[in-house]
Amino acid sequence: MTAKNQAPSKINGFWVVFLILLCVVSAAIGYEAYVMSRPKGEYGNLGGDFTLQGINGPVSLSNFKGKVVVLYFGYTSCPDVCPTSLATLGQAIRLLPKDEQNDVQGIFVSVDPERDNLQKLADYSRFFYPTMIGITGQDNQLQAMARQYGAFYRRVELKDSAMGYAMDHTSSLYLINKDGVLSKAMHHGSTPDQIKNSIQALL
Repeated sequence: MTAKNQAPSKINGFWVVFLILLCVVSAAIGYEAYVMSRPKGEYGNLGGDFTLQGINGPVSLSNFKGKVVVLYFGYTSCPDVCPTSLATLGQAIRLLPKDEQNDVQGIFVSVDPERDNLQKLADYSRFFYPTMIGITGQDNQLQAMARQYGAFYRRVELKDSAMGYAMDHTSSLYLINKDGVLSKAMHHGSTPDQIKNSIQALL
Protein backbone atom coordinates (compact mmCIF):
# COMPACT_ATOMS: atom_id res chain seq x y z
CA MET A 1 0.00 0.00 0.00
CA THR A 2 1.39 3.45 -0.93
CA ALA A 3 1.68 6.44 1.40
CA LYS A 4 -0.98 8.15 -0.74
CA ASN A 5 -3.47 5.37 0.07
CA GLN A 6 -2.64 5.45 3.79
CA ALA A 7 -3.35 9.18 4.23
CA PRO A 8 -7.18 8.99 4.25
CA SER A 9 -7.05 6.23 6.88
CA LYS A 10 -4.87 8.37 9.15
CA ILE A 11 -7.15 11.37 8.66
CA ASN A 12 -10.26 9.30 9.43
CA GLY A 13 -8.57 7.95 12.57
CA PHE A 14 -7.78 11.48 13.70
CA TRP A 15 -11.41 12.56 13.36
CA VAL A 16 -12.67 9.50 15.24
CA VAL A 17 -10.34 10.25 18.17
CA PHE A 18 -11.25 13.95 18.00
CA LEU A 19 -14.99 13.21 18.12
CA ILE A 20 -14.56 10.80 21.05
CA LEU A 21 -12.58 13.41 22.99
CA LEU A 22 -15.18 16.04 22.14
CA CYS A 23 -17.94 13.81 23.52
CA VAL A 24 -15.97 13.15 26.71
CA VAL A 25 -15.27 16.86 27.24
CA SER A 26 -18.91 17.77 26.53
CA ALA A 27 -20.12 15.16 29.01
CA ALA A 28 -17.71 16.45 31.66
CA ILE A 29 -18.83 20.05 31.10
CA GLY A 30 -22.47 18.98 31.26
CA TYR A 31 -21.92 17.09 34.51
CA GLU A 32 -20.05 20.03 36.05
CA ALA A 33 -22.90 22.36 35.06
CA TYR A 34 -25.38 19.96 36.69
CA VAL A 35 -23.35 19.79 39.92
CA MET A 36 -22.88 23.55 40.05
CA SER A 37 -26.61 24.13 39.49
CA ARG A 38 -27.55 22.24 42.66
CA PRO A 39 -28.34 24.34 45.76
CA LYS A 40 -25.22 25.25 47.70
CA GLY A 41 -24.88 25.45 51.45
CA GLU A 42 -22.07 25.08 53.91
CA TYR A 43 -21.30 21.68 52.37
CA GLY A 44 -20.78 22.97 48.83
CA ASN A 45 -22.19 20.63 46.22
CA LEU A 46 -22.90 17.75 48.62
CA GLY A 47 -26.52 16.75 49.09
CA GLY A 48 -29.46 17.21 46.75
CA ASP A 49 -32.61 15.36 45.78
CA PHE A 50 -32.88 11.58 45.66
CA THR A 51 -35.55 8.95 45.12
CA LEU A 52 -35.57 5.53 46.79
CA GLN A 53 -38.30 3.06 47.74
CA GLY A 54 -40.35 3.12 50.93
CA ILE A 55 -43.18 0.84 51.99
CA ASN A 56 -45.77 3.17 50.44
CA GLY A 57 -43.87 3.77 47.19
CA PRO A 58 -41.10 6.07 45.96
CA VAL A 59 -39.72 8.57 48.48
CA SER A 60 -37.89 11.72 47.35
CA LEU A 61 -36.25 14.48 49.36
CA SER A 62 -38.41 16.97 47.44
CA ASN A 63 -41.50 15.39 49.05
CA PHE A 64 -40.50 17.07 52.30
CA LYS A 65 -39.78 20.61 51.18
CA GLY A 66 -40.73 22.91 54.06
CA LYS A 67 -39.51 20.41 56.65
CA VAL A 68 -36.13 19.78 58.21
CA VAL A 69 -34.98 16.32 57.10
CA VAL A 70 -32.50 14.20 59.05
CA LEU A 71 -30.90 11.36 57.06
CA TYR A 72 -29.06 8.37 58.46
CA PHE A 73 -27.35 5.57 56.48
CA GLY A 74 -27.27 2.15 58.13
CA TYR A 75 -28.94 -1.28 58.21
CA THR A 76 -31.34 -3.11 60.49
CA SER A 77 -28.90 -5.92 61.37
CA CYS A 78 -26.40 -3.39 62.73
CA PRO A 79 -25.66 -4.56 66.28
CA ASP A 80 -24.93 -1.26 68.01
CA VAL A 81 -24.10 1.95 66.12
CA CYS A 82 -27.32 2.19 64.07
CA PRO A 83 -29.81 1.58 66.89
CA THR A 84 -27.86 3.93 69.16
CA SER A 85 -27.81 6.72 66.56
CA LEU A 86 -31.48 6.32 65.65
CA ALA A 87 -32.55 6.15 69.30
CA THR A 88 -30.61 9.37 69.95
CA LEU A 89 -32.29 11.02 66.96
CA GLY A 90 -35.71 9.93 68.23
CA GLN A 91 -34.94 11.39 71.66
CA ALA A 92 -33.77 14.64 70.07
CA ILE A 93 -36.99 15.05 68.08
CA ARG A 94 -39.08 14.36 71.20
CA LEU A 95 -37.27 17.19 72.99
CA LEU A 96 -38.77 19.65 70.51
CA PRO A 97 -42.15 21.30 71.14
CA LYS A 98 -44.94 19.27 69.53
CA ASP A 99 -45.58 21.78 66.75
CA GLU A 100 -41.88 21.75 65.82
CA GLN A 101 -41.78 17.94 65.82
CA ASN A 102 -44.29 18.04 62.97
CA ASP A 103 -41.78 20.02 60.90
CA VAL A 104 -39.05 17.37 61.17
CA GLN A 105 -38.76 14.23 59.03
CA GLY A 106 -36.35 11.44 59.96
CA ILE A 107 -35.29 9.14 57.11
CA PHE A 108 -33.36 5.90 57.61
CA VAL A 109 -31.54 4.77 54.44
CA SER A 110 -30.72 1.06 54.47
CA VAL A 111 -27.49 0.15 52.68
CA ASP A 112 -28.37 -3.55 53.02
CA PRO A 113 -31.27 -4.13 50.59
CA GLU A 114 -30.48 -7.85 50.46
CA ARG A 115 -31.74 -8.33 54.03
CA ASP A 116 -33.83 -5.20 54.64
CA ASN A 117 -37.17 -5.56 52.90
CA LEU A 118 -39.57 -2.61 52.95
CA GLN A 119 -41.82 -3.96 55.72
CA LYS A 120 -38.84 -4.69 57.95
CA LEU A 121 -37.48 -1.21 57.27
CA ALA A 122 -40.81 0.46 58.06
CA ASP A 123 -41.20 -1.39 61.36
CA TYR A 124 -37.59 -0.78 62.37
CA SER A 125 -37.72 2.95 61.62
CA ARG A 126 -41.02 3.53 63.41
CA PHE A 127 -39.64 1.85 66.51
CA PHE A 128 -37.35 4.86 67.04
CA TYR A 129 -39.89 7.55 66.14
CA PRO A 130 -43.45 7.08 64.85
CA THR A 131 -43.06 9.14 61.67
CA MET A 132 -39.53 8.04 60.76
CA ILE A 133 -39.38 6.52 57.26
CA GLY A 134 -37.20 3.64 56.10
CA ILE A 135 -36.08 3.57 52.47
CA THR A 136 -33.68 1.59 50.29
CA GLY A 137 -32.93 0.76 46.65
CA GLN A 138 -30.58 -1.06 44.32
CA ASP A 139 -26.89 -1.01 45.23
CA ASN A 140 -26.02 1.37 42.38
CA GLN A 141 -28.70 3.81 43.60
CA LEU A 142 -27.45 3.59 47.17
CA GLN A 143 -23.82 4.07 46.17
CA ALA A 144 -24.77 7.13 44.13
CA MET A 145 -26.72 8.61 47.04
CA ALA A 146 -23.90 7.88 49.49
CA ARG A 147 -21.43 9.71 47.23
CA GLN A 148 -23.94 12.52 46.85
CA TYR A 149 -23.90 13.07 50.61
CA GLY A 150 -20.22 12.35 51.19
CA ALA A 151 -21.09 9.07 52.93
CA PHE A 152 -19.52 5.63 52.57
CA TYR A 153 -20.47 1.98 52.97
CA ARG A 154 -19.13 -1.43 52.01
CA ARG A 155 -19.94 -5.06 52.64
CA VAL A 156 -17.62 -6.97 54.98
CA GLU A 157 -17.74 -10.78 54.93
CA LEU A 158 -17.77 -12.38 58.40
CA LYS A 159 -16.26 -15.85 58.48
CA ASP A 160 -17.69 -18.27 61.04
CA SER A 161 -20.54 -15.87 61.87
CA ALA A 162 -24.27 -16.54 61.65
CA MET A 163 -24.70 -13.02 60.26
CA GLY A 164 -22.69 -13.92 57.17
CA TYR A 165 -21.67 -10.33 56.56
CA ALA A 166 -21.83 -6.85 58.05
CA MET A 167 -21.97 -3.40 56.49
CA ASP A 168 -19.19 -0.95 57.27
CA HIS A 169 -20.73 2.52 56.92
CA THR A 170 -20.56 6.19 57.81
CA SER A 171 -22.38 6.90 61.05
CA SER A 172 -23.45 10.52 60.71
CA LEU A 173 -26.76 12.34 60.86
CA TYR A 174 -27.24 14.58 57.82
CA LEU A 175 -29.38 17.64 58.55
CA ILE A 176 -31.13 19.15 55.53
CA ASN A 177 -32.88 22.50 55.78
CA LYS A 178 -36.40 23.38 54.64
CA ASP A 179 -35.13 24.27 51.16
CA GLY A 180 -33.55 20.84 50.66
CA VAL A 181 -29.96 22.02 51.23
CA LEU A 182 -27.54 19.93 53.29
CA SER A 183 -26.70 22.13 56.27
CA LYS A 184 -24.86 19.96 58.78
CA ALA A 185 -23.44 16.49 59.40
CA MET A 186 -23.37 15.33 63.01
CA HIS A 187 -21.12 12.43 63.92
CA HIS A 188 -21.96 9.43 66.07
CA GLY A 189 -21.78 10.40 69.73
CA SER A 190 -23.71 13.67 69.42
CA THR A 191 -26.13 14.05 72.32
CA PRO A 192 -29.92 14.42 72.01
CA ASP A 193 -29.61 18.05 73.15
CA GLN A 194 -26.95 18.82 70.55
CA ILE A 195 -29.04 17.27 67.79
CA LYS A 196 -32.20 19.01 69.00
CA ASN A 197 -30.44 22.39 69.01
CA SER A 198 -29.05 21.83 65.51
CA ILE A 199 -32.49 20.86 64.19
CA GLN A 200 -34.12 23.80 65.93
CA ALA A 201 -31.65 26.20 64.31
CA LEU A 202 -33.03 25.13 60.91
CA LEU A 203 -36.73 25.42 61.79
